[in-house]
Amino acid sequence: MPTEFEWEVASSQFHWGQVWEWTNSAYLAYPGFTKSPGALGEYNGKFMVNQMVLRGSSVATPAAHSRHTYRNFFHPNMRWQYSGLRLAK
Repeated sequence: MPTEFEWEVASSQFHWGQVWEWTNSAYLAYPGFTKSPGALGEYNGKFMVNQMVLRGSSVATPAAHSRHTYRNFFHPNMRWQYSGLRLAK
């Protein structure tokens, strides 16, 4: 699978948006990111640990969240979101 950065660069060359696409990147903070104080920081700390990055959107994603730069995560075993993968050479 491509890394999330490879996926973002290549996404202008293919049709995306039918399913969230798994990447080969761990859901980690970007360099220089600092955790927000309060509930938002706590939420990110609890639920985004040990996750892989999904990119794009799906047919069930609101339009405001449908962009190739959007990073997301879901627990794969829950299988509640439309997700798939794109293989890269």
